[in-house]
Amino acid sequence: MVIFPDIKPVEIEIGGKKRSIDIDDPKLPDWVDDNALSSGGFPYEKKIDRDEYDEQLKKLQVELVKVQYWLQATGRRVIAVYEGRDAAGKGGTIFVTRAYLNPRSARVVALAKPTETEQGQWYYQRYVAQFPTAGEFVLFDRSWYNRAVVEPVMGFCTPEQYETFLEETPHFERMVLNDHIFFFKFWLDIGREMQIKRFHDRRHDPLKTWKLSPMDVAALNKWDDYTEKRNRMLHKTHTERAPWTVVRANDKRRARLNAIRHILERIDYDGRDRSAIGEVDDKILGSGPKFLK
Repeated sequence: MVIFPDIKPVEIEIGGKKRSIDIDDPKLPDWVDDNALSSGGFPYEKKIDRDEYDEQLKKLQVELVKVQYWLQATGRRVIAVYEGRDAAGKGGTIFVTRAYLNPRSARVVALAKPTETEQGQWYYQRYVAQFPTAGEFVLFDRSWYNRAVVEPVMGFCTPEQYETFLEETPHFERMVLNDHIFFFKFWLDIGREMQIKRFHDRRHDPLKTWKLSPMDVAALNKWDDYTEKRNRMLHKTHTERAPWTVVRANDKRRARLNAIRHILERIDYDGRDRSAIGEVDDKILGSGPKFLK
């Protein structure tokens, strides 16, 4: 049984047409299903084969274990930030990245709504408290970048707070890099029909219902607002030393493989097997706002 309040149909405009989306309806509309994979300009007609994916993923996960040993031996630290639209696949990408790492030194940080005390702190403070110590790998499932997209779209911060964040964040991240932390920023991007399909899948799968919040559904008709804030965030906070890595994520499998490859390419750890890592697919993964044009 799905325990979730009734969701009213949402009216949106997509592809120049007005559409009504009823997430509660067990049948996914054909216009969503037929266009989900290709939405947002996704470059492949089919998802990668499951067996091929499993084979490549295992090799990459072996390399990640080597990275963890190297971090512990050298005391180096890694921060990986995963951002993207709702249902873009952030959690799944984080899960396969961390799956075989020792949890004592590989942590996932997914902070809840700030407490009253945290609301009175320096904005970055509760995130800094989660930063890695020597030998640690920390993966942020959403991060301080909530203030760049979600908060201004949903009215959770003031315009002044939003503008201040965009100005200060490159300076904040420069301090992270100056402390010799490996720092990765991923934006997982999906098409609109794919987002609707994933919301629908979550609504009707009892094991995934917890992933769908009323705020997710409320955001369905704020697509253009999210796009504008995403574009401005990428423009203002994509820097030479702390670049955004954009991942086309309509195919979760390709997205996961290429995000891991990107990390492995940029850390010169002991025993690195370049043949196991393979090549990053430049149709799936690119750098900065230009990749989305």
